Amino acid sequence: MPAAPSTILVVEDDAVVRMLIVDVLEELEFKVLEAADSDKALDILRQSETRIDLLMTDIGLPEMDGRELAKAACQLRPGLPILFASGYAESIELAPGMQLIGKPFSIDQLRLKIKEIL
Repeated sequence: MPAAPSTILVVEDDAVVRMLIVDVLEELEFKVLEAADSDKALDILRQSETRIDLLMTDIGLPEMDGRELAKAACQLRPGLPILFASGYAESIELAPGMQLIGKPFSIDQLRLKIKEIL
């Protein structure tokens, strides 16, 4: 029996960008959960029965930014890998266990980065 696909929670406030990322990840055969903001993402992360293998979040989110969300996510789910997506990739310092992909990114770049993390 094949293993269940990895589940990725995508947090992106731009609906068009979020839809594109979700479409790409589903094409790559991941199960995808999506949230438009940190509050919705935290609601999903608090559902302990929901499997999440990776949190992919934009850094520039309204209210609680991606770094604050990542910190909260790691408290709720210790060890959860985090992938930040940012147009300002070179200026960001990352905590251990966190990765970064610069926007815009190609489907291949995203696939390789996720493969490296998972």
